[in-house]
Amino acid sequence: MITSFSNPTIKKIRKLTNHKERATSGLFLIEGLRIVAEAIQCDWKIDTLIYAPDLLVSEFGQSLIHLGKEKIIPTLEVSKEIFMTFSKKDGPQGIAAVVHQRWSNLNDIFMQSGEVWVALESVQNPGNLGSIMRTAEAIGSKGIILLDHSTDPYDPIAIKASMGAIFSLQLIKTDYKNFLYWKSQSKIPLIGTSDKAPMDYLNIDYPEAFILLMGSEREGLSEVYLDQCDQIVRIPMQGRSDSLNLAIATSIILYQIFNQKRLKNINR
Repeated sequence: MITSFSNPTIKKIRKLTNHKERATSGLFLIEGLRIVAEAIQCDWKIDTLIYAPDLLVSEFGQSLIHLGKEKIIPTLEVSKEIFMTFSKKDGPQGIAAVVHQRWSNLNDIFMQSGEVWVALESVQNPGNLGSIMRTAEAIGSKGIILLDHSTDPYDPIAIKASMGAIFSLQLIKTDYKNFLYWKSQSKIPLIGTSDKAPMDYLNIDYPEAFILLMGSEREGLSEVYLDQCDQIVRIPMQGRSDSLNLAIATSIILYQIFNQKRLKNINR
């Protein structure tokens, strides 16, 4: 059991709350029974499974440690005091894991009929990104494309908001130039959003397979991306607010897409 606050491994674990360390190491930290279970069950590569016996009181949590050992995942036993130095939960459950990041690239996308991807231009808020991942996974989306200067999906806030959905999605990060070149080659339809669009999001027959493109929280979609969209839709509003939260706006459109496809399947 590690009890030293100056232990080199513990120091590295603590540093994973920093974006630069995550980017350099290709690792990220997760904490809690549900999300650790998701990572194991989805067969993500786990660098280290960490537990504090004094905090890990649930039978399910203890079964995860046994499962990790069966899968030959390196385990690290730490004292309660050490665990608390990197825990972000109000009521720590005594289990965490250091996990290898998993990135795909645009050429990994082979869209089948009925598939939807979400592309986000310069999303800044990790909580918004996590919520979008959660909704995207819930409606069966295959993945998220992070464009330009988007926030880190492996940020602890994004991971928490995703509620484990991050382990069921493909993640791609790219820029405008590469994304538009790929689109021109793949011929996959791109549907964007704008409050100035003439088309209501309810009045469009969504393609069988396409990418939904959403803009940043403050600026929305930039003109260079709007110019590349095959169709542009808007969410109507009548109150004093001039915009919706990005995660909410994305969820509204994704569920319209989901319901439209669901009704088509029912009526076949």
